[in-house]
Amino acid sequence: MNVEVKLGDVVRQQMASTSKGAVPVTVAFGDGIGPEIMNASLKVLISAGADIAIEPIDIGEQVYLAGNSAGITADAWDSLRRTKVFYKAPITTPQGGGFKSLNVTVRKSLGLFANVRPCNAYMPFVASKHPGMDVVVIRENEEDLYAGIEHRQTDEVYQCLKLISRPGSEKICRYAFEYAKAYGRKKVTCFTKDNIMKLTDGLFHKVFDEVAAEYPEIESEHWIIDIGAAKLADTPDAFDVVVMPNLYGDVLSDVAAQIAGSVGLAPSANIGAHCAMFEAIHGSAPRRAGQDMANPSGLLLAGVMMMAHLGRTEVAERVHNAWLKTIEDGIHTYDIFKDGISEQKVGTDAFADAVIERLGQKPAELPAATYGDDTRPFIIPEPTQRPAAKKELVGVDVFVHSAEPLEELAESMQRAANGLMKLEMITNRGVKVWPEGLPETFCTDHWRCRYVAKAGQVFNKAMIVELQKSLAFSGVDFIKTEHLYTFDGEPGYSLGQGQ
Repeated sequence: MNVEVKLGDVVRQQMASTSKGAVPVTVAFGDGIGPEIMNASLKVLISAGADIAIEPIDIGEQVYLAGNSAGITADAWDSLRRTKVFYKAPITTPQGGGFKSLNVTVRKSLGLFANVRPCNAYMPFVASKHPGMDVVVIRENEEDLYAGIEHRQTDEVYQCLKLISRPGSEKICRYAFEYAKAYGRKKVTCFTKDNIMKLTDGLFHKVFDEVAAEYPEIESEHWIIDIGAAKLADTPDAFDVVVMPNLYGDVLSDVAAQIAGSVGLAPSANIGAHCAMFEAIHGSAPRRAGQDMANPSGLLLAGVMMMAHLGRTEVAERVHNAWLKTIEDGIHTYDIFKDGISEQKVGTDAFADAVIERLGQKPAELPAATYGDDTRPFIIPEPTQRPAAKKELVGVDVFVHSAEPLEELAESMQRAANGLMKLEMITNRGVKVWPEGLPETFCTDHWRCRYVAKAGQVFNKAMIVELQKSLAFSGVDFIKTEHLYTFDGEPGYSLGQGQ
């Protein structure tokens, strides 16, 4: 299905009569239920006075199947670079290997480092165990395990690299506090697992504390991710704005949306210094396609976020309040319809019409939405430039694929060392097993062997080259090395558990 077929009548009319002052917006109608909910959402926004110039693009399933593994064409990239605003319906990624995640591709290619997901309860009109829940999850979007750098290293062991940078951590933490300021939020909470991942998550936590000190008017706190997640699921009213690295934020933003009422109601914004993308967080639901059943709320509320981002706060407020009034009046799609609560079950298009009928109205029981001038896009500060640390090479970790007994491996690795260095330890999956390991420790065929300089010697890269030569000649299957550095005297590497 090409993009021309996906356009609804109202969208066609808008495109034909665009005013000179209209704001250009790249629009993807998506796959599955995407065209239906996008047309419904745009109809509401246009009826509310959203003066936008729609640039439709083709992305998703048909682009994948035409041979583009990224699911997006060069023309689409040109439109995004030109408009700098992307309103995107859900897309379908074909089953099977070889297809990249379009969301990840767009976010990382355009520098959309901040994922913003408001999670609100709408009790008693939408069932939720947490009446009054109002939490915003802000997720780092570009790094962490989502760098997607993976390797198979041995018969038994695979690796995924977790990359956390100081600039990336500073940008997302600062964004969280700036968001809190702009939207009148009182507290920002950070979730990490820095009791285990002391360098990566430890850096994120450290940077959060540094940034928090610059915003004394906003309360700040840190939780370990496991108990923090349990607390968020059980007592969400203890939180306001929550900021997290990529993977934790991906998981917990869905959890938060679902416990608030429904993932189907949740919008999402992806913000960068040069571009922004707005979308629902749910998928394309191809089984529901073409049935006029799907709930457009998540995408419509993403459109509200887009209007606020564009500075069209009066449109954002009109649409949001009309949507709240519609929900309050019990006009519900099938996914949230409940006997005794809902008044009328409607389809996608009829729901959009109901919202349009209520433009200019406000909810009577649910809190009305307000968008002041301070909620317009705020400047994203650049990361702080820091002087380079004093970096000193102090050793090397050699990773080895071996099925031989540990003592034999240790002898081989000791023989490879020259007179300037020594084998300090061997670990398996992060646990020290030599010397003085425990016999109960289960080991795979993947070993980390750490070499350091002998007393009075200074480690250098030539020593690493000689070590690699010696290992190669002795037949040791070393699969990678990691240099061990100190930075201003602080170790830039983890110790083995048990040390």
